[in-house]
Amino acid sequence: MHIWGLHILDVFIIFLYIGIILWLGKRAGRKTKNTGDFFLAGRKLGKFYQFFLNFGCSTNADQAVAVSREIYRQGIGGMWIQFLVLFLTPFYWFTTFFFRRVRLTTIGDYFTERFKSKSLGGSYAVFILLMSILGGGVGYMVAAKTMMAMTPKSVEQCSYEERLSIEQFREYQGLKSRLDEGLTSKEQTRYEELNEKNKRGELHSFISHTNPVLFYFIYAVIVGIYTMLGGFRAAAITDAIQGILIITFSLILIPIGLHRIGGFSGLHASVPDYMFELFGSVTMSEYAWYTIFAMALANLVSIIAVAPGMATAGSAKDEMTARFGMIGGMFFKRFIMIFWALAGLLAIGLYAGMLHDPDLIWGFMSKDLLFPGAIGLMLVGILAANMSTLDAGAVSYSALFIKNLYEPFRPDKSEKHYLFIGRIAIAVTLLGGIVVALFVNNLLELFKYMISVPAIFGASIWLGFIWRRLTKSAVFIQVAICLIIYAIIPNLFQTLDWARYNESFLQETKAKTVTITISALTEDVEAGKAEYIGQPIQRQHTIEPAGVFFENVARTDPADPSSPKVGLGRFHAEIWVLSWLGIDFSHYKKAQLVAIRFLFDAIFPLLLLFLISFVTNPTPKRHLDRFFAKMHTPVQKTPEEEKKALEDSYENPEKFKKDKILPKSNWEILKPTKLDLLGFGGSWVIVGIIILLLLLMISIK
Repeated sequence: MHIWGLHILDVFIIFLYIGIILWLGKRAGRKTKNTGDFFLAGRKLGKFYQFFLNFGCSTNADQAVAVSREIYRQGIGGMWIQFLVLFLTPFYWFTTFFFRRVRLTTIGDYFTERFKSKSLGGSYAVFILLMSILGGGVGYMVAAKTMMAMTPKSVEQCSYEERLSIEQFREYQGLKSRLDEGLTSKEQTRYEELNEKNKRGELHSFISHTNPVLFYFIYAVIVGIYTMLGGFRAAAITDAIQGILIITFSLILIPIGLHRIGGFSGLHASVPDYMFELFGSVTMSEYAWYTIFAMALANLVSIIAVAPGMATAGSAKDEMTARFGMIGGMFFKRFIMIFWALAGLLAIGLYAGMLHDPDLIWGFMSKDLLFPGAIGLMLVGILAANMSTLDAGAVSYSALFIKNLYEPFRPDKSEKHYLFIGRIAIAVTLLGGIVVALFVNNLLELFKYMISVPAIFGASIWLGFIWRRLTKSAVFIQVAICLIIYAIIPNLFQTLDWARYNESFLQETKAKTVTITISALTEDVEAGKAEYIGQPIQRQHTIEPAGVFFENVARTDPADPSSPKVGLGRFHAEIWVLSWLGIDFSHYKKAQLVAIRFLFDAIFPLLLLFLISFVTNPTPKRHLDRFFAKMHTPVQKTPEEEKKALEDSYENPEKFKKDKILPKSNWEILKPTKLDLLGFGGSWVIVGIIILLLLLMISIK
């Protein structure tokens, strides 16, 4: 028996999971008495909950899907769309320290206290609330797409238009597979027509039973209920359970997929050599080493601006607990990501060219490889992975709204009142994510967007914790300029016909045909192109043009090759600004364009902050002394000890000078302790071990 295309056993597993989660949320709600309990779990979470809270908050299904979809599209180098955070993990040793030492509830509170500016704290709150809605949309979209891939319609159930779309997709893939061999003039014309349709999203590999809009609302209601009941404590408890489910869904496809393809030897016989290049081929991949470096740098600037970071660290009972939970949870996630990468490689070998949308690959694999019961576990794992991020995030964003936007205008209200408003804020945040999911369809571009945009505030958070000279005016000006370049122009220009049809914005990179040497695959032997699997052979590969300023450039009428072109997707304002210097980007490769964009995102806000701070009035010394005295005071075991230690630091802020690396400068960087060297240095050792494991995985034959 099937319901919505799912076996009854799978449906039962899903409803059982939902019931357990709602029960846990209700149970946690009994212990939630005030906003401290609701937003920070009373600052009492130990290492166990901190570990799974950080693992759950940082691990969601859209990341697994993003890794597998990019590997499916680009080879193993595509994993860096998510795995670049591996190189950032050691820096969490310091961000967690900052967030616990500052002893605040939200990052908005940090801006208010550090710069003595409620308006700056409120500005951050508004910005990050909008970002939270965007992030929520990603979670909804991934869960829905996975569900859609698992519930396809049969051909008989499709309408004529739907069947035509599927048939044209298959025709398109057939022509594309022969592109390197050369097409006839008629076939080339037909391919170009279908390619334009594909760019516009008009071709489909299948049609699903799942109505995404209905799915979004049901999903939001479930997350909203248990989160509004129990707040951050509910998020922590459910994340511990959901962490186990995340591990399950991350592993379940691997043994079955390997068996289907014939083990690692079968994998290498089915996937081209260049798709096993870990740091990407400059010629064949969008993820060259310099692209990965640029994206990692932009992400490093951004990571500190992610709102849940303050809440997760702040909920720990002490600094070491916060650090253990963050570093442990994050590295465990990095380890799990190795299996996501392997799933992506298996997807290439098993389903290359079979899907119109790479975002669907995880669900498609699950539907094809798994059996009733296992499919239910996979869906529960996907739901759990997204819920574990949405719940903690929703609570953090609710805290931002209350502390930095609502309470300043409605002070002295009861705890019960603020809890009620906080719960409403959670509902609004979750519903806002639905709106994003309805209007955005490209997971990859959303991920790139989420890497760069938080740098708007991330740069000032990093500098504010370590540099006294950073000024409020500099932050306001930098945020305004970067907001225009990173967020407003990219979104505005893709809606304006003036920009979308502007010939100067429709530049594309040059098409290029390259000859590559690869090891022969099974299909090459079957086609008579090689005598045995692994034999070195040469192959022509066509690199199609890519948009310079717009993500894609397509014909308005796919059937008419003379019709005008139009820009589609994100407008890259960073490239546009740099083009004012007279640079012709049409000669650049796609990997180079991506690298330039992210280098700009990382460096530009920092340059602005330094330059503007030197010409604007500094924050009063007395205020800065108090802020940094608190930052240099370790968190104590009891409230009484905490109060005494802080009072002593406030009275004697100069006592910390001897601990600074540059005591006579504006830099507030303390000399590293043995624990810092062990924690930060040890983290880099773990980074190396994980890279070795990755290399080992792709080397097994």
